[in-house]
Amino acid sequence: MANYKETQTAHVKEGQPVEIEVDAIPDVIFKGVVRSISSATGASFSLFPQDNSAGNFVKVEQRIPIRIEFTAENKKADLERLRAGMNAECIINY
Repeated sequence: MANYKETQTAHVKEGQPVEIEVDAIPDVIFKGVVRSISSATGASFSLFPQDNSAGNFVKVEQRIPIRIEFTAENKKADLERLRAGMNAECIINY
């Protein structure tokens, strides 16, 4: 799951190829594909969503969760090096 700024998602579509660079594995560029784009921002899934009923609204750019699936072209040995929570940079090819 990658959280993109809402301003970065205008051209993102399901099926687009993705390159994934994991900080802990700098010698490998993983291949993936966009599987789905969330219909809600990440803030709406928060345990404590911001309450703006008192008029204290400050506009903050939201993040849209995008599900990315690794493709079969990745080496199994490289995929086994991945761990949940690792930092990565995802580059969606338009």
